[in-house]
Amino acid sequence: MSTLLIKNVNNNDDITDIFIKDNRIEKISEHIDKGADRIIEGKGKYVIPGFINMHTHAAMTLLRGIGEDMSLMDWLQNVIWPTEQKLDEELVYWGTKLACVEMIRSGTTCYNDQYWYLPAAQRATSEMKLRSVHSYVILDLMDKSKSEKLKDECKKMYDFSRDWPERNIFAIGIHAPYSVSEDMIRWASDFARERGLLVHLHLSETESENLDSLKKYGMSPTKYLDSLGALGPETLAAHCLWIDDDDIEILAKRRVKTIHNINSNLKIASGYRFKYKELKEAGIVVSLGTDGCASSNNLDMLETMKTTALVQKAWRKDPTVLPMEELLSLSTLNGGLSLGIETGIIKEGYLADLSLVDVNSVAFTPNINFLANLIYSANSSCIDTVVCDGNILMENKKIDEEEEIIQMVNKLYKKLL
Repeated sequence: MSTLLIKNVNNNDDITDIFIKDNRIEKISEHIDKGADRIIEGKGKYVIPGFINMHTHAAMTLLRGIGEDMSLMDWLQNVIWPTEQKLDEELVYWGTKLACVEMIRSGTTCYNDQYWYLPAAQRATSEMKLRSVHSYVILDLMDKSKSEKLKDECKKMYDFSRDWPERNIFAIGIHAPYSVSEDMIRWASDFARERGLLVHLHLSETESENLDSLKKYGMSPTKYLDSLGALGPETLAAHCLWIDDDDIEILAKRRVKTIHNINSNLKIASGYRFKYKELKEAGIVVSLGTDGCASSNNLDMLETMKTTALVQKAWRKDPTVLPMEELLSLSTLNGGLSLGIETGIIKEGYLADLSLVDVNSVAFTPNINFLANLIYSANSSCIDTVVCDGNILMENKKIDEEEEIIQMVNKLYKKLL
């Protein structure tokens, strides 16, 4: 059993103490007179829930800056997939560690990953003490000769995952309807459902993806997946940019969770008219992600939040469409709801995943409205201390191993070029 006491921190404009026992918030009160293994002085700081990055490919930190100014399919087929053939466990291990450092620095305590060499990615994340979901990637490019190998390896990875810490979750990653055969989509969906696993996939990211699906199957990617029985409450659908009212009705009926990745969408010019209002009105849970560093170049959820709000307001011509409190929930609580984890809110009984924000800076001066300053004025350098699962991952902006991780990645990444 371990205990942590955060003293005199600003929590929704109330100065409180927060007592953490093991990995949960046990008590929030104006004054807590209890001994603790560690005490953090929070005076002059605000507490916020840890951000949840709901869609990324963590070790793509290694590919930051590769394949710039390209369309999605050209980028994937001619740059990313060929480069990824050179990956190995060591590269993914250190690339994931670098991603963890970047996420911790920007206040992220949980992320939903879909990438290669899953054991190396999980080991790196576990060592960095972040909360995570790691998907075994199903990607056969319609080549049925790969199917049995994928099935066998998926079963082995699932068995292997049973020894993971509770904060690291195994999931199934169906890459996308355009890159996975019908047989493998059905098999992977059944495999996940039989074991109560989450399914993480890309859906309707580009207009051409939709047009190709209409030409090949006579229906949208959403309708196609639904016809295969591949959509359900376990489904985490990233992007969902090119969906219509019928698609939204299906997603709502199947209780699919959706993930918006605005910076990646803008940079690859996939689109920007994410139908947040329609999805919300249909009762669909929406959360936010950064995508991987190869397409968005960083893993900064604060930047994602700001861009999301600005673009929604602009294309809707409505400055009220995404209020700040709602936006914060997209980055915190909604991620927890999507993953079925009690996190994303500062509340007694919930998991102790939180960040302390240093407001002693120009960005918070004057601090008339903390949330407005956090989202629209500040950047991730304001994150001072990060706690995940009751563990202190960063304190006073210092992270153990950071220098070693940067040095190793700078040494290793050249293997990919």
